Amino acid sequence: MLNIDLHCHSKVSDGTLTPTQLVERAATRGVSMLALTDHDDLGGLDEARRVANEKNIIFINGVEISVTWRNRTLHIIGLDVDPKYLPLEQGLAAIRNGRVTRGSKIAEQLDKFGIQGSLEGAYYYTGEDGLIGRTHFARFLAEQGYAKNVKSVFKKYLVKGKPGYVSHQWASLSDAVGWICGSGGKAVIAHPARYKLGKNLLDELLLEFRALGGSGLEVITASHTPEQSLIFAHHANRMNLLASCGSDFHGPEESYFDLGRMPDFPIECMPVWHDWDLRI
Repeated sequence: MLNIDLHCHSKVSDGTLTPTQLVERAATRGVSMLALTDHDDLGGLDEARRVANEKNIIFINGVEISVTWRNRTLHIIGLDVDPKYLPLEQGLAAIRNGRVTRGSKIAEQLDKFGIQGSLEGAYYYTGEDGLIGRTHFARFLAEQGYAKNVKSVFKKYLVKGKPGYVSHQWASLSDAVGWICGSGGKAVIAHPARYKLGKNLLDELLLEFRALGGSGLEVITASHTPEQSLIFAHHANRMNLLASCGSDFHGPEESYFDLGRMPDFPIECMPVWHDWDLRI
């Protein structure tokens, strides 16, 4: 049985490891197929693929696209995408530009709350030319003692109703799925339990997603309880969607699951990789 991890992040977005370090860690943990899915950025794929080839890991080009759907933020994973597909490149570039604007607004909100220097502090954690996101602000806030760790930051800051929250319009669902499918990839809804959708709204999302060309639902992932994984395995089968799995690994100190260390894949589901050529 292959040890498959199709959702993780490097320092190119909001992970703490470089693409090289990430793949090397995956190799030591027995991962046999890995997708790098940085937020809104394809910049780490070439480096990660080179190392994966050296480590005899099947490597899948991936990305996690930020989407606004009915005033909610969703994440859509693209698997087996073509990183040179121009509409995908251009769409992601526009999202990253929006992240810069949002970062400045987050810093302004934190300034009003008496927390100074957050923008410079957040950029410290992005690295050179790195994408900026809430996680970088969370690392700054944790380092400054505003919370005991990165995870607990989001209980007091950066979320709706708390200091540092900024609403933002991301890509549309149709655009994100279109970019992924147009590049030859498969679109997967990431960590669906996180969105706290009631059954009717969830059904509407899944039906719209499938009609747009979406093909997968992430069933096994760090933010799902065992019960939620069973529920979304059922939804995947009910809606004729393929199932995916991924640790959503960001770093050794910040992740619930390590690379490749996940619960068993549900045998009743058709895996998203069922028709891939699983050769290195």
